[in-house]
Amino acid sequence: MSEVDLKKFFLEQVPLFESFPADKVEAIVGQSRLATYEGNEAIMETGDEARVIGVMISGHAEISTTDNNGIRSVICLLGPGDVFGAMSMLTGEPVSADVIAGNRCFVLLIPETIFHRHILTNPKAVALLSRLLTERTRAMSTEGGSPQARDVAWADDPYALSLLGNAPGKVLVLNVGISQIHFGIYDTHDLGSDVHGIIDNADPAVARISVSVGTQTRSVERPPFPIGELFAVMAETTRLLGESFAFHPADVTAVGHRVVHGGSKFASSVVITPAVIADIESLSVFAPLHNPVNVEGIREALRQLPGVPHVAVFDTAFHQTLPPYAYLYGLPYELYKQDGIRRYGFHGSSHRYVSLKAAEVLARPLGELEIVSCHLGIGASLCAIDHGRSVDTTMGMTPADGLIMPSRSGSIDPAVMIHLMQQHGMSPDELGTLINTASGLKGISGISSNIHDIEAAANDGHHRALLAHKAFCYQVRKNIGAYVAAMGGIDVLAFTGDIGETSATVRSLACQGLGYMGIRLDEEKNRNLGRVRDFAIVSADDSPVTILVIANDDERLVAWETLRAIERNELIVAMREDQAEAPIPIEISAHHVHLAQADVDKLFGPGHQLTPEHELSQPGQFACAEKVHLVGPKGRIANVRVLGPTRKETQVEIAMTEQFKVGIQPPIRESGDLANTPGITLEGPAGSTTIERGVICAQRHIHMTPDDALRFRVRDKYIVRVRVEGERELIFGDVVVRVNPAYRLAMHIDTDEGNAANIRTGMLGYIEEIQSRH
Repeated sequence: MSEVDLKKFFLEQVPLFESFPADKVEAIVGQSRLATYEGNEAIMETGDEARVIGVMISGHAEISTTDNNGIRSVICLLGPGDVFGAMSMLTGEPVSADVIAGNRCFVLLIPETIFHRHILTNPKAVALLSRLLTERTRAMSTEGGSPQARDVAWADDPYALSLLGNAPGKVLVLNVGISQIHFGIYDTHDLGSDVHGIIDNADPAVARISVSVGTQTRSVERPPFPIGELFAVMAETTRLLGESFAFHPADVTAVGHRVVHGGSKFASSVVITPAVIADIESLSVFAPLHNPVNVEGIREALRQLPGVPHVAVFDTAFHQTLPPYAYLYGLPYELYKQDGIRRYGFHGSSHRYVSLKAAEVLARPLGELEIVSCHLGIGASLCAIDHGRSVDTTMGMTPADGLIMPSRSGSIDPAVMIHLMQQHGMSPDELGTLINTASGLKGISGISSNIHDIEAAANDGHHRALLAHKAFCYQVRKNIGAYVAAMGGIDVLAFTGDIGETSATVRSLACQGLGYMGIRLDEEKNRNLGRVRDFAIVSADDSPVTILVIANDDERLVAWETLRAIERNELIVAMREDQAEAPIPIEISAHHVHLAQADVDKLFGPGHQLTPEHELSQPGQFACAEKVHLVGPKGRIANVRVLGPTRKETQVEIAMTEQFKVGIQPPIRESGDLANTPGITLEGPAGSTTIERGVICAQRHIHMTPDDALRFRVRDKYIVRVRVEGERELIFGDVVVRVNPAYRLAMHIDTDEGNAANIRTGMLGYIEEIQSRH
């Protein structure tokens, strides 16, 4: 079929393009690819990443799924003019069904970039795609099972951890530190040619530089140089690996910068603007040694590469989901409110990557896992990750807090610092040097900060080396137990960082005695594990908890975050251009109960049916005449409204301020996510019932239809920040987007959150930023 015939076919027989002018159809056809498939050949397969949508030109095909018993169910049949692949492109999920050719088919494959540029900007095309998404979602829901869980299980890269991209180019990563500069160069089309470099400026007389690709490493010494010569030095030294690996600025399509401290300002990586640089500089008060040199690197890279996007990746961003009771210190509250003195946490990119990799390895949705991530390296920290959210971490306002580390002290009694100032006459600078470079494993052992030197000395009977090693492992083990308690369970224990990946002894001692928590290490697997290239499972076959060792590559994680941030920024810019800040109605949700029918019978009598009193904003939902009392270990909450209809499992939603009243501490969760949540007693007029689990504080969220999601350029499970205007303008972070054809557009927050900003039902919010795209 000629291009002219194709254009005529599109204009006359493809409903999606009925509203397109001829020149736009010609542009789409010219930038797409015609493909041929034979009968029974897979056009798309379950788990594929959505990179194209297809339009049937001739032949016929089917969209179908296969259950766990191998039985195939047909969702719908496709003929000339029909579209497929749009569902995954719109939701952001991997392909959730197979598209199989029935006979010889000709198909036009439209790339993602063309889809976004030409099709999503046409309102009639968007409306048609939305209807198509609704119809196929309903058709698939009748087949049973969890599409999200199935997609995770079958996809090659369900969490987009690969750096593989559609467009060729290289991502440059810069980690400009006090005495070292680390850099990485990542080719988005050739994932095997990553170049790593370290420039060591610790010796003021000489700069020692090493560069590597694969197993090849080259080293060179040269005179020290100013930051203005960095790009020339990178080009010169990478050429030692061969011309094909040499750094050429013209190849760079994006630059990622590791920034140590983002304070409370940044909850995700961001595209750098002058305002962002000013914010990073203002946060130097928390990282006076790091943020200023980070900014020097940013300014130089902007000077050298002004035409590409630059992204700041913050060590602290992942931990912005910590609840106040986890991040506050026991100091006067004014010091937190006025000066920002609180726990921030670090190694955020590493802990986030570990959580996503763990979900990928287990082939389970991240939103149902409880993970303890142990980043053990030059800096060491643990993180409790509850259903994808960081809920606690060992580092504090600075990276000196928490575990004993190779050369950092970790947590110490603050009065020790006063004692050293008063009795030893130490200055603040001397104390800073003491706790950051002369303490930890190095200070206790008196030998080295290197874990392998200490293990060798301990093996030879060196008492202080043995003591240092024991103290380090004890603190790791103690905090693992603490975080299991904090989350109420654990599915994955993961080790990463140089020590976590290379010291079998540390891993063994960290897991020792934790068998009663379900943490059972396979000592032989652990002992025989060499250098990890990607990940390794070292738990025993019968261990309820999976123990993983995950390879860490700091610069690669920055590259990964950089690509994600650029994608988020493009979406939010497009949304603002299209919608001119479209509003979202805000609704305040007070405490309430969803009941299972069995509990309705116990509370109101056998066979009782809930009595609708008035409809709620979400279709099919209603407030009931029935009310119950909640009874906890400490107190009770009277006359809590029941919402209908009934559910499979009873769920109780209360506000944070009500936790103390009843004496329980429920986690922040999405509705229906009840694993490892506390229970409570409910009292009704006909009796009482005690649930073993089901009490939550609801995570703030937005309900929207597929049409709404298209308008806002978001997808199901995205996390966004929402600005609410009013007497006290406030930006809410960590707002979950929930997309379903049965929803009506509304953002739900609880009474505590409403009171914080003096918000009333009916006020409006505006999506300010896309934080993450899980």
